[in-house]
Amino acid sequence: MNNDFNSWEKYCKYLWFDKRLSIWLDISKINFTNDQILTLEEKFIKVFSSIKELEAGAISNIDEKRQVGHYWLRNPSVAPNNLIKEEINNDIINISEFGANILNGKIRNNNNHIYTDVLWIGIGGSGLGPLLITEALQRNTVGLNFSYIDNIDPFLISEKLDELSNKLSTTLFVVVSKSGGTPEPKIAMNIIKKHVENNNLEWNSNAIAITMKDSQLFKKAKSENWLKIFNLPDWVGGRTSITSSVGLLPLALINQDISEFINGAAIMDEITRISNIKENPAALLSSAWFFSGSGLGKRDMVVLPYRDRLQVFSKYLQQLVMESLGKKFNRKGEIVHQGISVFGNKGSTDQHAYVQQLRDGIDNFFCIFIELLDSPDTKNYFESENPKEFLSGFLQGTRSALSNENRQSITITLDKLNCLTLGALIALFERAVSFYAELIDINAYDQPGVEAGKKAAAEIIEYQQKVTKILNTGDELSISEITSLVSSSSFEPIFFIIRQMCYANDDFLIKGDWSNPNTILIKKIVKV
Repeated sequence: MNNDFNSWEKYCKYLWFDKRLSIWLDISKINFTNDQILTLEEKFIKVFSSIKELEAGAISNIDEKRQVGHYWLRNPSVAPNNLIKEEINNDIINISEFGANILNGKIRNNNNHIYTDVLWIGIGGSGLGPLLITEALQRNTVGLNFSYIDNIDPFLISEKLDELSNKLSTTLFVVVSKSGGTPEPKIAMNIIKKHVENNNLEWNSNAIAITMKDSQLFKKAKSENWLKIFNLPDWVGGRTSITSSVGLLPLALINQDISEFINGAAIMDEITRISNIKENPAALLSSAWFFSGSGLGKRDMVVLPYRDRLQVFSKYLQQLVMESLGKKFNRKGEIVHQGISVFGNKGSTDQHAYVQQLRDGIDNFFCIFIELLDSPDTKNYFESENPKEFLSGFLQGTRSALSNENRQSITITLDKLNCLTLGALIALFERAVSFYAELIDINAYDQPGVEAGKKAAAEIIEYQQKVTKILNTGDELSISEITSLVSSSSFEPIFFIIRQMCYANDDFLIKGDWSNPNTILIKKIVKV
């Protein structure tokens, strides 16, 4: 009885609610005491100061010497100068007008047909953000049909083009790349552009670029007279680009309210500028992460939204949280190996998938439950049984079962899922990531690991080109000989390249046993 009373007291004391957004945040199932919260107050003085400097225009992405300004996107009045304010306002107006003109048929293709579909080409945040928008908010039969190329898997590209085979002339091809040089969207764009033109259709009148001014992609789209170019500012990172043109254009093309989405994020930003931990949901959320993992990222984040439309949210958070917080060094240059791993699917599906381990297995996680209170308008479907009550029961049961085993959790409750609340939910996690990074003294806005991966991939692509050139001579060569000719110090990547290039390819004559790479001899067949 006493434990229940203490739990209820803790719940009441730390429950956060905002009536403008109708969002609740409950961190009472995280193991912390009131004294521990008080110990963070001094740390949060620096946190709030750092975020204030960031919003004022400090160079926060040190590696790329860039400002970090995604907060300006939803409230241009806080931007550091009038030029940026005007740019943001103009972008919002342009996107809104363009979306309306596409949907009402004022903008049509060269055959005077309305546009029916969108094939969105973007990777990372440039794909995940739009996917979250359309999955969460698009109503049946409203707006354009969206499909995504967020990877250069040849099967994915083939399948998407097959699906659109009868609708290529009425499909908008949206290419998202800030620099224009990112290999994946560039390769996918080139393949799809060639396919469109091979079908005697015009690419340019259907193509849209979202990119930075004067980037490679900007210059290409400008010179080829693409249908539209939308701005992606230098100071917006991919994982925080959802309130830029990257997220606003999908909203416009599914006939959703851009202003409400921006307003939801802006309200959350405003609330999370409050310098009182208990009144600031991002401070509470980041504190919960801090206490759960002892400030060392010792626990994974398991995201369980109890709404199918939010199934993509865990994938979205994977990039936002893991790319921002997964760092080898702190700001002092000390090796810290920080980060929080994120996974999840949806409730109640996950109760039948891995709650067994969450309750009885290794205690190396905390859960984030996301609860919705609304019901569909078609309530007459549910006269005999109300699935909402059962879903709520499953959520509360799972939360209780975990708590009984001292497994920690956070619960976020929305009254409904719409543009306002989704914008606020995204902003809440963006702010919490920033706060948590300051608590543990790392930079949330650089990504040296990502850049290292890109550099390593570029080296492999260079090897591929060299191997292709060597094999084009028609000589019979071993893996060892090719490795030597490529001037590589490692056999393994060369074997991977050879296997990918030659296996099941009748342009090559292969001798030897693939299970023993040292026996392999490769010769390109010269066709007359």
